[in-house]
Amino acid sequence: MPSKLSIGPLPVDEAELRRAYSCFPSGVTAVCALDDEEPVGIAASSFTSVSITPPLVSVCVAHSSTTWPRLRQLPRLGVSVLADGQEALCRSLAAKDRDRFADVPWEPSEDGAIFVRGAAAWLECSVHSEVTAGDHDIVLLQIHRLTADPRNEPLVFHSSRFRRLIALES
Repeated sequence: MPSKLSIGPLPVDEAELRRAYSCFPSGVTAVCALDDEEPVGIAASSFTSVSITPPLVSVCVAHSSTTWPRLRQLPRLGVSVLADGQEALCRSLAAKDRDRFADVPWEPSEDGAIFVRGAAAWLECSVHSEVTAGDHDIVLLQIHRLTADPRNEPLVFHSSRFRRLIALES
């Protein structure tokens, strides 16, 4: 009979929880839009597909975000699935102490969504709904238009570092 797995004492230590979360690789997105002609945006690694009908994706946003209150009230948001090689760009969008768009090549849609050039996919979305979950909000975004280029390898975040995908030959 196999021995039982010991998973550590409760309550969960915050540093240990962050370490455990970092074991799961994720893609990285930029959620951006124009607010009074000014680009605003955030980097989000908590992005996932949700539904085909209606077309929905989700991102999780910390309650401490000072940018999300500006973005949530805009009619259209651009979600850019960042591509391999866009690590510096992602760091810029995550910065709190400087112009996040200083070194970010972007273009707006007619409806004010902002898309990062060179991204693997662009989704033009609007806020469908939000669910409070602990210290974050789970934001469901409805997709109105999109374009994707699966030949662009995605930017991957794992163990607090940016990584590359490697395809194994079968």
